Formats: sequence, C-alpha cells, structure tokens
Amino acid sequence: MPYNPPMSASDILRNGLSTQNPALVQLLGLCPLLAVSTSVSSALGLGLATLAVLVTSNLLAAVLGRWLLPEIRLAVFVLAIAGTVTAVELAMAAWWPGLHDALGIFLPLIVTNCLVLARAESFASRQPPGAAFLDGVGMGFGFLLVLLALGATRELVGHGTLGADLGLLLGRGTAGGGLQVVPGGHGLLLALLPPGAFIVLGLMLAARNWRSGSPVARARAGSVGVASRPVA
Repeated sequence: MPYNPPMSASDILRNGLSTQNPALVQLLGLCPLLAVSTSVSSALGLGLATLAVLVTSNLLAAVLGRWLLPEIRLAVFVLAIAGTVTAVELAMAAWWPGLHDALGIFLPLIVTNCLVLARAESFASRQPPGAAFLDGVGMGFGFLLVLLALGATRELVGHGTLGADLGLLLGRGTAGGGLQVVPGGHGLLLALLPPGAFIVLGLMLAARNWRSGSPVARARAGSVGVASRPVA
C-alpha cells in the first residue's frame, strides 16, 4: 500500500479554496448556492452559517470518528451535524431574526448539504483535529467566496446595488447602506431568477476552467482555431 504523506496546512487550505473548491470543482451544495445568492447579505449569512457548521462537524468527526464502529459512524455524524445546524439556526434567530427569515428553509437544509457530511466522513474522521479544523475553514471559505461572488453579481445586475440589505446582518445602524451603482435601482430581472443563477454560475465555471488550463494548452487551442479558419 503506497505511503501518502500528510498534507501541510497550506495544502489543506488551498485544497478548499481552489484545487477542490466545493462549489466550482466538486459542485456540491448547488441548491442553496443558487437559491439564496440573490444578494450580498443572504449569501454572506448562509456562507457564514455553513462555515460554522463545517468547522464544528469536522472537529467532532475528528474526535469521535476513530472510536466509532463503521456501522454507526455515518448515523452519528448526521446526528452531530443536525445538532450543530440547530444551534446555528437558533443563534441566528435570536441575534439576526431578519436574516433568519430571509434565508428561510435553506438554513436548516444545511443538514442535507452533501459537502458537510462528505468532509466529515472522507477527511475529518481520518485526520487529527488540527487538520480537520483547517479543512473545515478552507472548504467553508471556498464555499463562502463563491456564494459572495454569485450574490454580488446577481444583486448588482438585478437591483443595481451592492450590499443594500446588509442591515439584516450588521444591525439596524447599517440599514440603507450599501452602494447604489445604477441610479434608480433599475436592473435585469433575469439575474434574480433561477435561470440567472445558472447563467452566472456557468460563466464562473467557464472562467475557472479557462484560467486553470495551462498556457500551452490555451495557445495550442488558439493556434488550432486560427489554422481552421478558411483563407479568404
């Protein structure tokens, strides 16, 4: 059996943020990713909640995983994730009731997010708590950044604003803040609808795939395209 050296802290973080980004590479959690990312505040709220659940569940899996029988390990992980999500939901309902109402059913549905259970089972349960913590941070921030990019793009195109409803997250003192990029608040309604979410995510996937391609491959593709053009 080949020896797999342990991953360094930078490799674990890079894995979640870029190499194996849960949203752009693994395509996990697409339902809340596309449904909630209509504004910066909603995207930030769900991203932070998912980050908290990921870090906590990874730590619990790292501590408990090695002591559990294989027959009951998944059930215990699901129970731990459900308890963590319930605690996060109750905290949000108490401190950020407006954001809690805006997120609606997608907040408790973090329990069913394949990303959370997959990281607990495939990585955290086989690693020490430190590595499991870093994996939760990396994967959580990777998911959060994609959510923020989607939310900012859709809010900007759909409403002409950026962070207009951050008061739901930052408090009443910041209500009415944000940036009014397009005067009058006019925008493209399609960006706020499910088809717009798929279009924006598709463009992000295309940009990432193009950027991750090697310069040699891109140059070769360009040369083939030039060569295949008919000569006038």
